[in-house]
Amino acid sequence: MAFSFHVRSNSFPSRPHPQAAHVDEQLARLRSSEKASTSSISSICKKLDSLQELHESLDKLIRLPVTQHALAQDKNKKAVEQLLDGSLKILDLCNISKDALSQMKESLMEIQSILRRKRGDLSGEVKKYLASRKSLKKTFQKVQKPLKVAQDGESFAIFEEAEAVTIALFDSIFSYMSGSKNWGKWSVVSKLMNKKIVIFEAQANEFTRVDSKFQSENTLKIEDVQILVSCIQDLEDGVESLSKSLVKYRVSVLNTLGQ
Repeated sequence: MAFSFHVRSNSFPSRPHPQAAHVDEQLARLRSSEKASTSSISSICKKLDSLQELHESLDKLIRLPVTQHALAQDKNKKAVEQLLDGSLKILDLCNISKDALSQMKESLMEIQSILRRKRGDLSGEVKKYLASRKSLKKTFQKVQKPLKVAQDGESFAIFEEAEAVTIALFDSIFSYMSGSKNWGKWSVVSKLMNKKIVIFEAQANEFTRVDSKFQSENTLKIEDVQILVSCIQDLEDGVESLSKSLVKYRVSVLNTLGQ
């Protein structure tokens, strides 16, 4: 499905700008990735990289004179506000993700240190980690419930879908870290864009495997902790890069208000 980049008043040219076409190609690749049969840290990180590149392209699109002119019009004020609200919502999700990942990594590195030195309160640290995991899961569930995208018909569809696929990824990240049953599907995109998404059964992943082994300390190995710490670092790097691109994009949208 091709997404238009124009408003009904024809503020944008009828022929799509090459930058808009490039963004649409990036969205097409992301839509294609929704159909992947499995989810993994690797696939999630690749999607984070793709979304970071997408928002860099959106920033270039926003800064085009034709876009600036259209967004600066009074009749499009609501659309601009929705873009700003959407970018702020995603930045909040980035911060929630970074805080959760940082908290888990700090606790895991302490456990890793105890295992390496073979002394310290391992049981106490494990209990603290599992308690924090339980708290994080509740936070993720609370955040996931209101995830939705404000729609403005066809006026700014290309921006709306970019927001939708980004929010959907965070839905996937939170579900993956929680080990919930829907971590393998992009439910937000499915609901918003009315697409048929393949639904996958929940599987064990790096987070749930460590949770399971932490509940039975006899099976706990330092290698298991090292693998999860590495996965968390990869996710942190991806979310941080996306966050920086989002800030630039948001600033570009804000600049249209000053025109």
